[in-house]
Amino acid sequence: MALYNMKEILLDAQKRAYGVGYFNAVNLEMIRAYIEAAEELDSPIIIGTAEALLPIAPFEWIVPAMLDAARRARVPVAVHLDHTYHFNTLMQALRAGFGSIMYDGSRESHEDNLQHSAAIARIAHGMGVGLECELGSVSGLSDEAGHEDKMVYTEPSEAAAFLERTGADFLAVSIGTVHGVYKAEPHLDIPRLKQIRAAVDAPLVLHGGSGLSDADFQNTIAGGIVKINVFTDVILAAKRALAEHPEASYNDGICLAREAMKEATLEKLRIFGSAGKA
Repeated sequence: MALYNMKEILLDAQKRAYGVGYFNAVNLEMIRAYIEAAEELDSPIIIGTAEALLPIAPFEWIVPAMLDAARRARVPVAVHLDHTYHFNTLMQALRAGFGSIMYDGSRESHEDNLQHSAAIARIAHGMGVGLECELGSVSGLSDEAGHEDKMVYTEPSEAAAFLERTGADFLAVSIGTVHGVYKAEPHLDIPRLKQIRAAVDAPLVLHGGSGLSDADFQNTIAGGIVKINVFTDVILAAKRALAEHPEASYNDGICLAREAMKEATLEKLRIFGSAGKA
């Protein structure tokens, strides 16, 4: 199947009321785990990387591998750039061949976020690339100085104006999720999500998907989310598999980790309701 644009995939999910998983990859084994899981379930999927992961897997190494795997896959696959904060990195990503990118201006003032997002949208759209932006702030990530992002809930009253002024194609919302491992049981503001969904037509994105319950996922999808970002749960699955087999050789360890990551991906795709939707 041909490489898909993320907008194509998410608009179908929005029309048919299911969620699509987005999974970060830093090596070939992760890419293979994701694609094999999606093919097994006949599910669309989105794979990619993020600015913080570039020291592990630079664009010139990981992007060609993701694009090649997507083109050869038997299901729709989009290749997307996750949280990115710097203009130069975004321009490198556009040249690398991503079909969509995320500019995260949540650490800036609201007005700066608007202006910078709008400028990047114009460039991205000129190259046929979609843009995801964040309104509010999902906590759990840290900046270069080590300061952790604070949670700022998305204001439903600001969502439509933000999309209109920026031209963003996808909106990442903050409704109580956290990046990484949850330190307490999450309590999601589903009524807020429904208000945002009622105010805008753009596909909505949920960051901080690792650690949520099946019911949380189902409630967010019912409330209007169509893209769910997952990374930590996949990493933890691989870590557990290796810890359970300390005697494994390097080659066996790679296979164990890949199979564990595939199983974690299969679980999420089933929960999101994307199985059979390819």
